[in-house]
Amino acid sequence: MKTTFDIPTFECETGNYHTFCPISCVAWLYQKIEDSFFLVVGTKTRGYFLQNAPGVMIFAEPRYAMAELEEGDISAQLNDQKELERICLRVKIDRNPSVIIWIGTCTTEIIKMDLEGIAPKLEKQIGIPIVVARANGLDYAFTQGEDTVLAAMTHRCPEFNRHVMNQQKGDVDKLGVVDISPSNKLFDETIRLSRCSLVLFGSLPSSVASQLNLELKRQSISVSGWLPSQKYNELPALGEGVYVCGVNPFLSRTATASMRRRKCQLVGAPFPIGPDGTRAWIEKICSVFNIKPDGLEERENQIWKILIDYLQITAGKSVFLMGDNLLEISIARFLIRCGMVVYEVGIPYMDRRYQAAELLLLQQTCKKMKRPMPRIVEKPDNYSQVQRMHELQPDLAITGMAHANPLEARDIDTKWSAEFTFAQIHGSVNARDALELVTRPLRRRVDSVSDCRSLSKQILNVQES
Repeated sequence: MKTTFDIPTFECETGNYHTFCPISCVAWLYQKIEDSFFLVVGTKTRGYFLQNAPGVMIFAEPRYAMAELEEGDISAQLNDQKELERICLRVKIDRNPSVIIWIGTCTTEIIKMDLEGIAPKLEKQIGIPIVVARANGLDYAFTQGEDTVLAAMTHRCPEFNRHVMNQQKGDVDKLGVVDISPSNKLFDETIRLSRCSLVLFGSLPSSVASQLNLELKRQSISVSGWLPSQKYNELPALGEGVYVCGVNPFLSRTATASMRRRKCQLVGAPFPIGPDGTRAWIEKICSVFNIKPDGLEERENQIWKILIDYLQITAGKSVFLMGDNLLEISIARFLIRCGMVVYEVGIPYMDRRYQAAELLLLQQTCKKMKRPMPRIVEKPDNYSQVQRMHELQPDLAITGMAHANPLEARDIDTKWSAEFTFAQIHGSVNARDALELVTRPLRRRVDSVSDCRSLSKQILNVQES
């Protein structure tokens, strides 16, 4: 077979979607936005899912609840606005959040419930901002629920003040700086950087966000804010003169809303997953601000040396990604850099414009590591994928939970793709955690073989004696 790593090839199948419901985004977003309250509007089935999927005991009183639709709501016998008003008033009395986020479901879409029309009226009555996000089964992947929420929140971000430059120039004058002429390059650079603002979007644990902030700070780049912020009142300012950059590949709607609605400029960078992705992400941001990166190559090489024990396990191993959470391209690129061969990358939905930089980095990584370009299949048919895996016999399959047990029965080691969604895999420092997930089933296979060999020796010794 001819090895090709020049041009990525894309295929599209009919696709059977076996994924979580997008309302599962509530499980991590309510923890990120500390003063929020999520109200999911749907039927009892959604309530069961919401109660079980996040794994939070009801006694913990989490900051989310279910507005359960009954027969009277669906048949339009009850007034939707009055029912939601009653629930929101109770939420205000019990929790007093800074924002209430309504999550629409499949049922609200089917019965055409006008959540966007009701929300502004109730917002005035109860005095709490209400954000409406429709996270339903029309999405391709469960991670797009977060994308829907963040896209809705971009409209609530304050307007970026374009007069900041003049104000800061006046502050510099007051401090007694004499040389403010156009020939003063240092002053021009200071004004240019103060005029531009960088906002990162994507929900990450506070520790991981701080690590990425620190990585950029080392390059003299200050992050103006994150979307979402930990407090609703601390949402970053958006508008002309603001650069936005995503940290996850499933946030294309948020990127589009920032550009079209708020006139921001998108930094089209690879995503900071793995040492290679983090370096490329920082380099792209530096290029936007005309800053020469300092020490990134040395830092990346240092991280790879730390990961040598894991790289010895992954070297030469093969992997098949079935497609579940839209992180597949980034994970495939990282695993190829770790010495693995990726047979196929299944992905439920592919926004080629938003992931253009990631696809380019994937292509460059394959060329650098002398690995074949993986087959990229959008909306993959799972039955066909199982047949292809049966022929290819990969060492590892990264798949959704629905297919894990059947593949294990076929003697193919698996890893749940949902684990990559909830694990801390962003940034150079967390590359070890990502490789721990990947190598665990591979190490388990080696241990199993060793145990079988030792057992066989014991049996032979007993028979001989």
